[in-house]
Amino acid sequence: MKAAVLVDVGRIELRDVACEEPGPRDVVVRVTAVGLCGTDFHIFAGHANYNRDERGRPIPLARQPQILGHEIAGVVEAAGTAVRDLHPGERVVVDQGRNCMSAARSPLCEYCATGDSHQCEWYSEHGITGLPGGFAEYLTIPAVNAVRIASDRDPAVAALTEPLGCVVHSAQLLTRTPARYALRNGSAGGEVARCVVICGAGPAGLLWVQYLRTVLGYDGLLLVTEPHATKRALAERFGAETIDPTATDPVEVVYERTRGRRAELLIEATGSGAVFAAIPRLVRKQATILLYGHGHTGVDLSVLSPLQFLEPTLLAPVGASGGFADDGRPATYIRALDLIERGQVDVQSLITHRHPSLDSVVRAFMGDHRAPEYVKGVVVV
Repeated sequence: MKAAVLVDVGRIELRDVACEEPGPRDVVVRVTAVGLCGTDFHIFAGHANYNRDERGRPIPLARQPQILGHEIAGVVEAAGTAVRDLHPGERVVVDQGRNCMSAARSPLCEYCATGDSHQCEWYSEHGITGLPGGFAEYLTIPAVNAVRIASDRDPAVAALTEPLGCVVHSAQLLTRTPARYALRNGSAGGEVARCVVICGAGPAGLLWVQYLRTVLGYDGLLLVTEPHATKRALAERFGAETIDPTATDPVEVVYERTRGRRAELLIEATGSGAVFAAIPRLVRKQATILLYGHGHTGVDLSVLSPLQFLEPTLLAPVGASGGFADDGRPATYIRALDLIERGQVDVQSLITHRHPSLDSVVRAFMGDHRAPEYVKGVVVV
């Protein structure tokens, strides 16, 4: 089969590679759409490498090239002999994480048993930790990692189940963690937050705006900092007030809009070190800070000192964990796909760039994502 293979930092080649033969519990998925994620760009640029040996040391791409892509929609091409609930021709989205349920392991490890499958004792991930990802014609996965698409939604739209699933998981952690401030009455915590600040209106920040407004029903002051006009316009459309940090100081705006209280909840969705350094001046004492973005290069650990003095509740969720349905499938993906299929969360408006084939993957990584109007790209295979 054809696949776009990351053979070294900054270098992708279209190659013929073997497709893994399915075992009795597996399905072969013909890939139809793959979302481009910030994690893909970080790996491509050499800023991250999550393919590690048993000692936790990164394995160089020159030794083990990778097929990236973990936001995946496709069609079942073939099913193993033990698979009874999926059939060729059915459309699915893919949970790229392999865990105890994927392997039919019994008993479940301590993490899978509590619904924290991204921390599975034996966790591995298609498109991220070395397992082949979605930038290929086909992908072989455990059948329980495939969630059936019930609607006629565009495959590019369905592929965004994974990033929405990450927000769903993070929001579940946020609402159940005891803290001084809560998102709503009845949530863990005490006083309802009057102001939420989201740093960044990329796909993650925009999904957060929608989830807070339309799913959780948060009706307080919601401020989003974002330098790009296209993204600010989407954030406003979804129910936020926006701040252009290139035109005004977000710290001053937050101070004025909250009459000096500052934000009780901050969601960091940029991965920017400079933004992280500004957090202590944006939040109230004992605020909750959810670290959603990754990266934060360009700052040293001294930025934590003013933050520690505020005694915040720091949350650092990752992935789309959230337990399993009765059939073993990932509950968070089921929830996220349902929100998309019912139209409660609009992911289609985030898609600004469609790349029409595997041949276009190189261009997708080489610069399209730097365009001012870029929000989200999807490769349509």
